[in-house]
Amino acid sequence: MNKEAWSGIFPALVTPFKSDDTVDFELFGKNLEAQVEAGITGVIVGGSLGEASTLTRAEKMELVKYAKQALPAGLPVVLGIAEQSTAEAVSIAKEAESVGADGLMILPPMRYKADDAETVHWFKTIAESVSLSIMIYNNPYDYKIEVTLPMFEELAKVPNIHAVKESTRDVSNVTRLFNKFGDRFRVFCGVDTLIMEEVMLGADGVIGGLVDAFPKETVAIFNLVKAGQYKEALAIYRWYLPLLELDIHPKLVQNIKLAAAKMGIGSEYVREPRLPLAGAEREKVLAIIDQAIATQPELPDYLNLAVDVA
Repeated sequence: MNKEAWSGIFPALVTPFKSDDTVDFELFGKNLEAQVEAGITGVIVGGSLGEASTLTRAEKMELVKYAKQALPAGLPVVLGIAEQSTAEAVSIAKEAESVGADGLMILPPMRYKADDAETVHWFKTIAESVSLSIMIYNNPYDYKIEVTLPMFEELAKVPNIHAVKESTRDVSNVTRLFNKFGDRFRVFCGVDTLIMEEVMLGADGVIGGLVDAFPKETVAIFNLVKAGQYKEALAIYRWYLPLLELDIHPKLVQNIKLAAAKMGIGSEYVREPRLPLAGAEREKVLAIIDQAIATQPELPDYLNLAVDVA
């Protein structure tokens, strides 16, 4: 996977489970088929939305192998790395490379709030341990560690660090990155509610959540914006926003799994300590999903647009 492969829509895939708490690979495959049909350009497995903290190491590798086998040749499979120790992160990164992963999306150290030097060392050590293409996940809102521009200056020296998942929730940070580094990094929007704004500012791609349930609409917005068809993109985006807001919530996993289940490409099963939505909470989320399904817009021919992803 080269730097240019970091473009377009990369779903942060949920991990479907069966009632017995095992991974439902058949349903995982069904969701992958829907993503490919919609026009996604790569996938993230074992991320936060994929309930990585509850997956075993063996399950993560099986998800990588299954996705590689199921997806068309050339669509990259990226594994999320979110560990407590550098040694374990390096070990998982090397195993991911050995089973066929194309890239890694690396979060900052978990549980310990590393300082700037420690965080840079963490990213560098993992990236230099493999030949895989690397995305840095910058999400100080949820993970309390910000990767600043001076830190990215250091990380830019590592040749296989190619991309940034920009999740600071500050849309101007997209422009800061481009102003400072030009095309050194591929910049991805990492917050569902900001996808249109950040793609309009030049983001190369989107790591999405609600794309797990509504892949065509997500790809359509990206392609339409890149083709300069802002009015058409905005009509879909306005319909989509109540759904996208389900992603910026502590129960984003349950919310998105419920949406995917309603669309026939997922299930509501989650792995404890999470529990499925219930009662009034479930009804509130379900009302948003049902309203969106009832008013789903007719999409233009977004797959055959002249899309500028340079």
